[in-house]
Amino acid sequence: MNSGTVLLWNVGAIAALMLALWAVSLWRRNVSIVDIFWGLGFVLVAWITCLTAPPGGTRRWLLTGLTTVWGLRLAGYLAWRNHGRPEDYRYRAMREAYGERFRWISLGLVFGLQGALMWAVAMPLQVGQSSSAPWWWLDAAGILIWAVGWVFETVGDLQLARFKSEPARRGQLMDRGLWRYTRHPNYFGDFLVWWGLYLIAAAGGAWWTAFSPALMTVLLLRVSGVTLLEQALKSRTAGYEDYIRRTSSFFPWPPKRDSAPV
Repeated sequence: MNSGTVLLWNVGAIAALMLALWAVSLWRRNVSIVDIFWGLGFVLVAWITCLTAPPGGTRRWLLTGLTTVWGLRLAGYLAWRNHGRPEDYRYRAMREAYGERFRWISLGLVFGLQGALMWAVAMPLQVGQSSSAPWWWLDAAGILIWAVGWVFETVGDLQLARFKSEPARRGQLMDRGLWRYTRHPNYFGDFLVWWGLYLIAAAGGAWWTAFSPALMTVLLLRVSGVTLLEQALKSRTAGYEDYIRRTSSFFPWPPKRDSAPV
């Protein structure tokens, strides 16, 4: 298949995935399932591209492998975290606002929108796999940045999960470990992962797909990530305003001197 046909195949695969998830969400009356499949959707795109794109070099397997490791870890963590929990507060608010219309609103505004964003963000994976250009330093830089990001995400999630697992800590502020240096180590890690994947694709000539990690950065910082989450945390977590004052929002940085954890 040529690259254009591969892109269309991925559109169809994402559309089928999101339509199936929407049907499941109606049955379970819980839209949060879409979050678990965010990472798995990229894995699906990566493997469809790997198996159908025009012949390329080993960069194809690198992009597919790194995406798979990232996506499976994220999906597994979210499935474990959300098991037995009610629908996410964001979707509950939408459900209350739209009433009976929410089932149709969610098809476009939640599942359709996430599918479109997924296809756009995954562009380096879809284009970069066909390159047979020789390896150079940009590939190594991409792998290193991806690895640092994956570690930040993984360690940050583990630290937060361990903190929340202690009954005495319930409702308290998490400002230890990586969370002492950035209020969102998991989002910062995601940011690095996608810029790392982009650099690998760019090393093969897909420079124009820079809009992909840029779009992911906007989503993390201004849409569904930092901004939205902190609006909720300010109102329900004691001491969060002080945490904001002393701790970097996104990029890790030493906290202010009066920020010793209590």
